[in-house]
Amino acid sequence: MNGTPQGSVWRQPAQVWAVAFACVVAFMGIGLVDPILPAIADSLKASPVETELLFTSYLLVTGLAMLITSWVSSRIGAKATLLTGLALIVVFALLCAMSGGVDWVIGFRAGWGLGNALFISTALATIVGAASGGSGAAIVLYEAALGLGIAIGPLLGGLLGEVSWRGPFFGVVALMAIGFIAVLALVRDGGEKREPMPLSAPFRALGRPALAILAVAALFYNIGFFVLLAFSPFPLGFGAMGIGLTFFGWGVALAVTSVWVAPALMRRISRTTVILITLPLLAIDLIVAGLLVANPTALVICIIVGGLMLGIMNTVLTEAVMEATDLPRSVASSAYSAVRFLGGAMAPPVAAALAHAYNDTVPYLFAAVSVLIAALTILLGRRALSHIDDAGEGAGEDAEAILMGDAA
Repeated sequence: MNGTPQGSVWRQPAQVWAVAFACVVAFMGIGLVDPILPAIADSLKASPVETELLFTSYLLVTGLAMLITSWVSSRIGAKATLLTGLALIVVFALLCAMSGGVDWVIGFRAGWGLGNALFISTALATIVGAASGGSGAAIVLYEAALGLGIAIGPLLGGLLGEVSWRGPFFGVVALMAIGFIAVLALVRDGGEKREPMPLSAPFRALGRPALAILAVAALFYNIGFFVLLAFSPFPLGFGAMGIGLTFFGWGVALAVTSVWVAPALMRRISRTTVILITLPLLAIDLIVAGLLVANPTALVICIIVGGLMLGIMNTVLTEAVMEATDLPRSVASSAYSAVRFLGGAMAPPVAAALAHAYNDTVPYLFAAVSVLIAALTILLGRRALSHIDDAGEGAGEDAEAILMGDAA
């Protein structure tokens, strides 16, 4: 990015803002159901394990579908893929809202995950291709959308969940419909070069050592991420609004570190060093959360501190994956995301089962061990990741300069 004009990351073409807005709403879907998990369990007479499957079906299908998204988008084009994904989210969110049993909601969340995979995997490539200021600006903007969506999702879920557990789903339908119209009207589709990708491309991508190491590390890291996100509403013992406010704070913390702190760290130290410092700190936070789980105030603090660590990790891992191989970004992103979402899919029901079999401390210890395995994976594979550190020299400085650049 050296030599790129250092404009503000916020000065972007209309089509970038259209996709970014839709990204915010798509990422809201991750934390949207958090505040209403206890309400769904109560209203639909579901066990905590059954309720956690709302995350599992969504994330499992999202992960598996990531393996075909580059194949789809290379044939029908980015805009058509974005619109198909958004349309599927609207349809399946509406079906979730109208469901009468937890099994139906679980199934429709799976369809939602398919739409999410088509949209999210294509959105990053679209923003990178259209954003002014280079790929660093695009990644900062994408992570800002992620952080904002993750922060707003629980808050909206809490507000609408106070009325009914169906409310948050109807909210997503309305917002995603707006996103669909914005993408339809503003995203250009002309002159797009399409080079059809084989179905085997993501699988072959995982044969690249650097990408495989990052994907395995992300799988175990995501276990920690989703234990904190998906299991914590149950031991907190709050109502929908209390859970929503807690995870709003978590999402704000995540957004702040992903957009500002991570670039500042990468300006000073290598990407792998940032990862190897952050993951053990996250593990410590999870252990403390497990030991103090009976104290709601302490658990809230641990959740928000965890958000700080997660924001750093999300940005650093995203940038590392973008530099891991010389493959098309959409292929590398799809392969990596497919693996990491599998970690997120398994974490919520395993956490609920561990809590049922033992106590509420054990899921957090399980998450901490998983995060440490992620750190060990990076440590053992550091030689294969050396080119990522070389490519990252100055990347944090560039990203920070773009973000904080002169708006004039």
